Amino acid sequence: MKLRNSRLLVDLFIYCQKHPAIDWMVAVFWLFAVGAIAFLWNLGSIGLVDETEPLFAEAARQMTVTGDWITPYFNQATRFDKPPLIYWLIAIGYKLIGVNEWAVRLPSALSASALCCLGFYTLRHFGFSIYNNNSQTSSSYTLPSLTNNFQRWLAAFIGSALIALNPETIAWGRIGVSDMLLTSCMCSALLAFFIGYATTEEGTQSAFAQKFFLSPWYLAFYVLVALAILAKGPVGIVLPVLIIGSFLLYVGNFWSVVREMRPLIGSVIVLAIALPWFILVTLANGQVYIETFFGYHNIERFTSVVNRHWAPWYFYFIVVAIGFAPWSIYLPLASASLKPWKRSLWQNLPRSNHLGLFALFWFVTIFVFFTIAVTKLPSYVLPLMPAAALLVALLFSSHFSVKYGIVNKECKNSLLLSASGWVNVGLFSALAVGLFFSYRWVGKIKDPTMPNLTETIRNSGLPTVGGLILALAAISISVILVQRKAHWLWGVNLVAFVVFFIFAIQPAAFLMDSQRQMPLRELAQTVVQVKQPGEELIMIGFEKPSLVFYTQKPVKYFRQSRLAIAYIKNLAIQPSPPSILILGYPSKFDDAGLHPNEYQILAKAGAYQLARVSKQVFARL
Repeated sequence: MKLRNSRLLVDLFIYCQKHPAIDWMVAVFWLFAVGAIAFLWNLGSIGLVDETEPLFAEAARQMTVTGDWITPYFNQATRFDKPPLIYWLIAIGYKLIGVNEWAVRLPSALSASALCCLGFYTLRHFGFSIYNNNSQTSSSYTLPSLTNNFQRWLAAFIGSALIALNPETIAWGRIGVSDMLLTSCMCSALLAFFIGYATTEEGTQSAFAQKFFLSPWYLAFYVLVALAILAKGPVGIVLPVLIIGSFLLYVGNFWSVVREMRPLIGSVIVLAIALPWFILVTLANGQVYIETFFGYHNIERFTSVVNRHWAPWYFYFIVVAIGFAPWSIYLPLASASLKPWKRSLWQNLPRSNHLGLFALFWFVTIFVFFTIAVTKLPSYVLPLMPAAALLVALLFSSHFSVKYGIVNKECKNSLLLSASGWVNVGLFSALAVGLFFSYRWVGKIKDPTMPNLTETIRNSGLPTVGGLILALAAISISVILVQRKAHWLWGVNLVAFVVFFIFAIQPAAFLMDSQRQMPLRELAQTVVQVKQPGEELIMIGFEKPSLVFYTQKPVKYFRQSRLAIAYIKNLAIQPSPPSILILGYPSKFDDAGLHPNEYQILAKAGAYQLARVSKQVFARL
């Protein structure tokens, strides 16, 4: 392959190599731009999303109110679903910037951004494909180190973007729940392990250092594992142990690496950080905490269906395909390119070349673990998305470096990469057609919380905008495939994803917020203004935890009107205060047997109405 027009890129790269400060300035700008677009832009501009996010937000607020930083509470009841790290971080955010959506979501956004940075660092130092090692270099640029550096820098730029810019990571990186914090701590721990593993080659340290000192990266691994446990529980250590153990057994250096990791010291570090809170919360709450957290939210979630979260065995194939789109198209090729069946090859390679294999074990272990688990949720496989990003980044960077003349040999995966690209075209084309014709089926969406959704979507024009973006992306990919420039697939996909996110997804999020959540926030403000001392607030119908957060008052929830009636009849025994506030659909008032002249409507918003009702009205029901 001749250099021709690709020489400019190589010359530019060589110039940057002679001026390292430029490289790192570009890297910092890139990471800032990726983090800002994916996680920080408009982060606090949309209200908390029911049903899960307000649970974390309010539990953290309660800590700041009560001063109890050990036992989480929501709506006057203990909440033992998750350990305290996410609550602590959100509460600290409240102290620094006030009680608002920014403070709730900032821990997720910052932890996701930090993971991107560590992913960049790891790929920059170890992101080199082993399959170009025997290639002949071009006559103009013959240094293998140039090839290595080019590929590593490119892998770092691509990989850090892919870690952030995929649907699953963006979704959980922009909401205030524990999933992104767990993912960041656990995945950063795995990256820290690999850096320690790759930089502690046999013979690189003195015998004294190997015997008495723990690598700083292994130390970071243990600290991050402890934080992962505080973020979501035992899974924070179980998954890293399974991933690292299976990987080391495969490459055949299990015991030597375990010895250099100093597991006894590591266990002390993990226990010193993670154990105190578990002891304190157990002392404060006793057996109920152990049964609720360890029994219900850990063991039962793995062995049985919890909260009706059942799904078929192939559920996570669909989740990964959609959640990592469009990059998931290239995952099969990226995995096969590593040739994991050639164990002897991997065992003879230096540790620093094992990043791709480690990412594959990381991906497969998490995928299999949660496929076996009976309770299934899309967020469970969030920690495998960074591994998928590493795999795809290594695939593209190796092909791209070949194409740009640093090495002379054609990439063996050219045809398969092009075939994957045509699948990419098919996906974007199908999605574009679906969006163009969405006006025909969007009217079939029936959501009682959003009665005007269909008309709002039609008036927004967002389906047309999104369809045009994807159609142009499909055309662009087709052009570069026809011109045999498959090495640019990553760039076109990245630009298309960012444009689609900015001009379609973000406006759609604002639209959904205006229809689904804003009415509740408006009514919550009314509650704050009109609620009388001692007057109870009851919501009939769906349980919307955001009402508790935005009113900062306890709320009684009843899905069925008859249950609400029975509860209110008991309240009628106490004449003071004489009334209650009821929030719900107008139909729920009818179901409760209330006539329009028996209650005072205080406000209406969206599908809901807020009314004050005398307790005595329920005496006749």
